[in-house]
Amino acid sequence: MKPDPIGIAVIGAGRAGLIHAENFSRAIPAARLVALADPSQEILSAAAAQLAVENTFGDYREALRHPAVDAVVIATPTALHREIAVAAALAGKHILCEKPMAMNVAECDAMLEAAQRNGVVLQIGFMRRFDRGFLAAKARVEAGDIGAVVQVRTLTHGPSHPRPWMFDLALSNGPLAEVNSHDIDSVRWFAGSDFSEVYAIAGNYRTEAARQSHPDFYDQVLLTARLANGAQASISGAQGVQYAYDARCEILGTHGLITIGTLQGQQMVLCTREKELKTPAIASWTGLFRDAYLAEDLDFVACIREGRPPQATGYDGRAAVAVVNAGNASIRERRPIPLPRFSP
Repeated sequence: MKPDPIGIAVIGAGRAGLIHAENFSRAIPAARLVALADPSQEILSAAAAQLAVENTFGDYREALRHPAVDAVVIATPTALHREIAVAAALAGKHILCEKPMAMNVAECDAMLEAAQRNGVVLQIGFMRRFDRGFLAAKARVEAGDIGAVVQVRTLTHGPSHPRPWMFDLALSNGPLAEVNSHDIDSVRWFAGSDFSEVYAIAGNYRTEAARQSHPDFYDQVLLTARLANGAQASISGAQGVQYAYDARCEILGTHGLITIGTLQGQQMVLCTREKELKTPAIASWTGLFRDAYLAEDLDFVACIREGRPPQATGYDGRAAVAVVNAGNASIRERRPIPLPRFSP
């Protein structure tokens, strides 16, 4: 007999949450979407109607108490991650937590401890580890095709303007967290090493509405880093760029180079009578990484079934949060910030 499908509750039914909810509703036979939770009745009702979900809750605690729920996806604002993840672990529910893992390393440690003590999977939503291009690059790095990795340069530039709650760095940790968590994880993944020192500069170039109310908010950031193994890194982040969703990565080795990503949304190129070449740009991360989200969700279920660690662990999430915190400190203090060593 086949085991019963794993019951999934998605907590936070916004953009990322809805992608996960669609996957578990329609594309993963070993799991089923049994509940949605979101404090916004408007968002909750729209998602429930779209996915034909009967069990909806304004309070995530009610979802944790539902007998059909075996695991949760946490896709709420970052400041709520620790509270929800610890409660889920205490309820014996496996956890897929969207990035950033939490606001600081102390919150990450609380999540790690609760998951370990209660024997549940804690996976962090670094879906680029499941993207075909990133996986192919990782395989080439591990095969030694470019020699030792000496530098990773990566960028994420988003076309949309920040949401109002993101202006408050106490709630969002800024673009280093909301935009560049994936870049930070990619650097660690490709270089095979933790960050040892970071230096970051930032500014608000596009978000006039936040300049008076939140003078520390930035919509563009550049972070350079030294890794524990001696490799170098450079990360660029931006919000509100408007031109496209832009996610690219370059891995430089001792005798080779790997590049990942493109601005082109299609292979089609239009040549006009004005002697111009035109091609559509990538509009959103929701389309670019849709297959990676599905692969990530499939692996989450496999981890639960097989009792194995996830590809992106709580330690990986903690390491990225530590870099975000150090980067924000570097912006404030205008100096390089060392990171302490940590062993999982």
